[in-house]
Amino acid sequence: MRHLKHGRKLNRTTSHRAATLRSLACSLIEHEAITTTVPKAKEARRFVERLITTARKGTLAARRRVASRLGDEVAAKKLVEDVAPRFAERPGGYTRVVKLAKRRIGDATQLARLELVEKREKEKKKKKKKK
Repeated sequence: MRHLKHGRKLNRTTSHRAATLRSLACSLIEHEAITTTVPKAKEARRFVERLITTARKGTLAARRRVASRLGDEVAAKKLVEDVAPRFAERPGGYTRVVKLAKRRIGDATQLARLELVEKREKEKKKKKKKK
């Protein structure tokens, strides 16, 4: 029975699963949207939302905690200085998982797009100019 068990195993060992989540989180922070499988997207969402909540504090301890969880100083810096301030007034729900209609070629697994809810101001301005 799985009483009080949380998280998906993603058919990986503990260290492999942790590395996968760190990699997905770093990619999401860098690109602000990634395409992956639905279970990975849902699990990465849990990981990233906790990181953003920690990064919103902006303290040195929060910055170090985020850097240790991500394992990438550049991604941690971008998260604390660029991404987290955009969500300062938001009480949660920083990411969204959108299931895509297309399936992966090799095994027909359903794909999903994991993206940050608040886009960069540059992208918003570009869309307004195009209209």
